Amino acid sequence: MSWPWIALWISLGLGVAVVLAVYLVYLNLCRRYVDILVRIFQEKPLFIIQRGQPVPEGEEVSFPTPDGLRLHGCYLRAHGRRRGVILFGPEFGSNCWSCVPYCEHLLAHGFDVFAFEPRNQNDSEGLPGYEPLQWVTEFEVRDTQAALNYLKNRPDADPRGVGFFGISKGAGAGLIAAARDPYVRCCVTDGVFATLTTMIPYMRKWITIYSNRYWIQVLLPTWFYALVGRAGLRRIRRNGGGRFPSLERALPRLSPRPLLMIHGGADTYIKPDMARALFKLARPPKEFWLVDGAKHNQALPVAGDEYRRRVLEFFATHLADDQGRGSVIKDSKPEFGRNGPADRRRPAGRRRMALFLKLSRPGS
Repeated sequence: MSWPWIALWISLGLGVAVVLAVYLVYLNLCRRYVDILVRIFQEKPLFIIQRGQPVPEGEEVSFPTPDGLRLHGCYLRAHGRRRGVILFGPEFGSNCWSCVPYCEHLLAHGFDVFAFEPRNQNDSEGLPGYEPLQWVTEFEVRDTQAALNYLKNRPDADPRGVGFFGISKGAGAGLIAAARDPYVRCCVTDGVFATLTTMIPYMRKWITIYSNRYWIQVLLPTWFYALVGRAGLRRIRRNGGGRFPSLERALPRLSPRPLLMIHGGADTYIKPDMARALFKLARPPKEFWLVDGAKHNQALPVAGDEYRRRVLEFFATHLADDQGRGSVIKDSKPEFGRNGPADRRRPAGRRRMALFLKLSRPGS
């Protein structure tokens, strides 16, 4: 046998040996740590859950899911002429009326708002054997898609599409549904998180509690942690916890629809670095706003008028049928875009269109 063939067989043998060694390490880590991972993953943190009260002008509705459940929601009509429709996804454990403090300024400026409760949450029907966690599963994504179908089939449906505004878990489910459905024209999220980009940093942190081996703590690459994490998710799915869709894979498909991602600078659950890592996966146009001092889902109480102003400006620009005319928005701090502070000046084409609209108004 010639030397080239000998070298080839040696290379193949070494490759097989490396793959086998990696697989054995993977099996060993799964045997030792997947049970611990599943237990921690299924623990529910202590959230401050907002539950709103029904308002007289709200229309309570129910609508079906593809698998035959009935979900509960409320439809709030804009004050005056409607400029657009917004689907609101509440946080884990909250009810549909929790949309009111987030959206009352949107109602006042011409936007209808439809909020709903996913299965096994508050007044929506429950799926037997399913215990929702704070993590997004395919069930919540299906329920968001059912909410979109309901909006499409209302007698007053907006043929242009809708905007989406979601909080925490509701935001994640909404982004995945939006990536699948172009009927969603733009998205605002507050406290959104994905599964793996949240799990892996915590896995690296927690492994120091259960193992003092340097090669596990430091040398194992991120992709190896992801393999073990996926093994834990598969076990939860087999136990009836549902499938965990990947927001990381869905985010790039959202473009070219605009995204505004809001996050608390003092969030101790979903740390700002996790949010930034997720934001990097999205494609332009996109904006990131970190609210200093705000904990998880607390950006609105901290930022107040600035929060409302930014959200209104976003929907007035990207959703309203009048390109934002009539809104009461003033300039403020620059927003953090994909390359740093975003340039808030309009592109030349949009400035010319705004001038044309102004000159074409009666009395101009």
